[in-house]
Amino acid sequence: MSEQNSIQEIVFKFFSQYHFEETDLDYSILPEHIHSLQTLANISNSGVSIFDISKKEIVFFSANYGKLLGYTSDDYKDLNCWFFESKIHPEEKYQLALNGLSSLKMFNAFSRDEKLNHKVIHEYRMLTADNKYVRLVEQYQILELDKSGQIWLMMSIVDISPNQETESPVKSQILNFRTGNFIPLDNEPKAELELTKRELEILKLVKQGFLSKEISDKLAISIHTVNTHRQRFLEKLGANNSLEAVTFASRFGLLE
Repeated sequence: MSEQNSIQEIVFKFFSQYHFEETDLDYSILPEHIHSLQTLANISNSGVSIFDISKKEIVFFSANYGKLLGYTSDDYKDLNCWFFESKIHPEEKYQLALNGLSSLKMFNAFSRDEKLNHKVIHEYRMLTADNKYVRLVEQYQILELDKSGQIWLMMSIVDISPNQETESPVKSQILNFRTGNFIPLDNEPKAELELTKRELEILKLVKQGFLSKEISDKLAISIHTVNTHRQRFLEKLGANNSLEAVTFASRFGLLE
């Protein structure tokens, strides 16, 4: 199997976990988003696109998309996003795909509000029409959720990165643009993944929004015991707070 096929297989296998009710998706809002984002692209000269998870394809490219790299719309009109995926530096595309999936797993663990308060930022190299690699910075942000809170439409904004060090590795991180906090995606996990059954049980209840007193009542244990377990899984996951613990645990597949 080629590397491109393996990446596509990873991506589509993950997207197959999403189940949408077509009657719940209001596509009448799409033209308004497209108009706004095309205006943004015209002003900023950034490449802007919209990815539809339900259709598993990019449903909008700004008119200037690709010009940053010297490509015309005829170059990519038939291949959609896979044209640009094929231009990512071969040493970086697989790691970038895995980082992208890690970010989606984290987003799935967020509440509806938290999904809308975060964006994903990637830096990587892509081949230009002149056969040279340039470093790009790409930001993903959610445009629309479906009625159940699933991610439906995501927008991407692509610019030339101010960092053009050709040997710099892929850099991926999640930004909470309400608080300014960053969660890195491309570092080696610091977590000790051997959570106990009780720690996982409490962590899952924390994810559902239960407070320590409610968890204490639900599990018939003392609040002190609940808080002790909470402190232990924070330490094991290398997290500063409960939200980080849930997102990190989701990244490592502990809450699946």
